[in-house]
Amino acid sequence: MYVAHLSLTDFRSYAKAEIALSPGVSAFLGPNGQGKTNLVEAVDYVATQSSHRVAADQPLVRFGADQAIVRTAVCRDDRQALVELEINPGRSNRARLNRGAVPRASEVLGILRTVLFSPDDLDLVKGDPSSRRRFLDELLVARQPRFAGVRSDYDRVLRQRNTLLKTAGGRATGRRNEGALATLDVWDAHLARTGAELLAARLELTAALTAPVTRAYADVAGAVSRSDGGNEAQLAYRPSVDLDGRVVDKAELTEVLLTAIADRRDDELDRGVTLVGPHRDDLILTLGQLPTRGYASHGESWSFACALRLAAFELLRSDGDDPVLILDDVFAELDDQRRERLAALVSGTEQVLVTAAVPADVPADLVTHRFDVRDGGVEHA
Repeated sequence: MYVAHLSLTDFRSYAKAEIALSPGVSAFLGPNGQGKTNLVEAVDYVATQSSHRVAADQPLVRFGADQAIVRTAVCRDDRQALVELEINPGRSNRARLNRGAVPRASEVLGILRTVLFSPDDLDLVKGDPSSRRRFLDELLVARQPRFAGVRSDYDRVLRQRNTLLKTAGGRATGRRNEGALATLDVWDAHLARTGAELLAARLELTAALTAPVTRAYADVAGAVSRSDGGNEAQLAYRPSVDLDGRVVDKAELTEVLLTAIADRRDDELDRGVTLVGPHRDDLILTLGQLPTRGYASHGESWSFACALRLAAFELLRSDGDDPVLILDDVFAELDDQRRERLAALVSGTEQVLVTAAVPADVPADLVTHRFDVRDGGVEHA
């Protein structure tokens, strides 16, 4: 899989841009602030319909414009698909596939798949649990686009249940609202059902990721495995409910969540928030016996973040095609040894998009195509 053409209209700093791309490693080079990351962000947005830099769509639209349009020609198995996204802040985004409108933008998810690694990914290791939950959920959607709907349903139920908890708990009046309390059981069931589906998928995904993460960390960091596993990178999923280490199916998870919700009912009414469910879970990262947070060095943290992305790439590749790998200003953050090891690991990928401010940051023998980005323009060198 690779992107053969990228077209932008009023996206970020670009009023117009037309860029022909090819398989291999394409490097976008130029001083900071010239729009290199905007280009790879646009490619990734088509694949994920979200930005790795901002939470809302408004900053993606060029100042003074009402909407932005991103088009990609995606080649896969000798066939080409034209995917177009119309970004409309404050309104529903729209999508077209091969110039024909589709009912919902989410229906083009999965046509292009990407894995993006950027300096912000250090938050996967050092940041709060929401970054790691998002990592898992985005990978779930990339592998099975239907999980975009599952996650959306869970978020909708969670918002409505939190609103009901505030009303039922009497945070405004000082006394419990019996009518709202009677409705709460219905939303408990909705939360447990959608939460169980998301939780089951995350548990399965974590199990599938563990071995690839261990291998990728050793490859990037150059770590020599010890017989006691003292320097191995490991993952463990920590849910908000006690599973006692058991492997459970969705039906049992639904019952476990319902029981936990009932047990925390008074606490939730007092606080006005839902305290049980996948939104309270975490992905625990460890090196040997120690958690990465608070113990891993800067280099170890970078290597672990890179390992997570490379493991995601390996899983997506195992599903059929190489996703497009995007390395956004990553090489500058690595020492020479890690830089060379990462270059060797990605060299066989069908398409890699790299950004760098300094050409020397990218190993010269890695680059197949070079683009110079400056003064709002992109030129194939």
